[in-house]
Amino acid sequence: MKNKTASGHLAAFLTILIWGTTFISTKILLADFQPVEILFIRFVIGALALLAVFPHRLKGTGWKQECTFAAAGLSGICLYYLLENIALTCTQASNVGVIISIAPFFTAMLTHLFMKGEEKLSANFFTGFVLAMAGIALISFNGSRLALNPAGDLLAVLAAFIWACYSVLTRKISSFGYHTILTTRRIFFYGILFMLPALFLFDFKPDLTHFSNPVCLLNILFLGLGASALCFVTWNYAVGILGAVKTSIYIYLVPVITVITSVIVLRETVTLMAGAGTVLTMAGLFLSERRGCPAKLQ
Repeated sequence: MKNKTASGHLAAFLTILIWGTTFISTKILLADFQPVEILFIRFVIGALALLAVFPHRLKGTGWKQECTFAAAGLSGICLYYLLENIALTCTQASNVGVIISIAPFFTAMLTHLFMKGEEKLSANFFTGFVLAMAGIALISFNGSRLALNPAGDLLAVLAAFIWACYSVLTRKISSFGYHTILTTRRIFFYGILFMLPALFLFDFKPDLTHFSNPVCLLNILFLGLGASALCFVTWNYAVGILGAVKTSIYIYLVPVITVITSVIVLRETVTLMAGAGTVLTMAGLFLSERRGCPAKLQ
């Protein structure tokens, strides 16, 4: 049991390690593609990769299970990324980075409401949440002035809530007992299907000749094979073992990994504020993971 739990933590950490570095690839590709074009192409590549790795059909599903897959695809693949991308055009990236990080709190609340007895919430979780959010705020704003934008910030809050819904849905899907790759591929299918109307809305006309450039090709492959195919499998696997709440806590690490990656790849310097934020975020993560007295939620 301990080995299985350890593999769940390792899968969650690997997922966040990759997701925390995707901003570099996305930033490079945004010079030639719209956000929705990058989003659609990466998930198509991801779905095809999962089909190639595990060419088996998902059999024996009922309509209730298919509805759960569809809801997961709509929330985690389509709506979350579209809302996040739109939010980034309406408000500061630092605002979005902080607001998205409240997803574990929403996950805890939804789990408590709809999956009673699934995971016990402790006072440590909420104390760790406050510490982590303080750290993430220090990292994200890093001395810059907080500038509120109601429309963009509200979209970011909605995106965080949508990701929490996805986490709870994947926990439900893990109880079906199907292979993780098969369920992830089915989620991708519905996500891509729901994404199609958005392609017309955002004037989807990708110029695929840009992929003749090795830099563009390698970055879209990293997003498609790594950040999509691999990471959604490992994330869903981790949720199935650790539960939606414990896995979602790893989201706190995204800004920390972004800071470290910026130092290594972009040669940026770490400010005192970013360093303090990293320490607070890590402390919040470890505190949230510790078992404590159950918190009383009505």
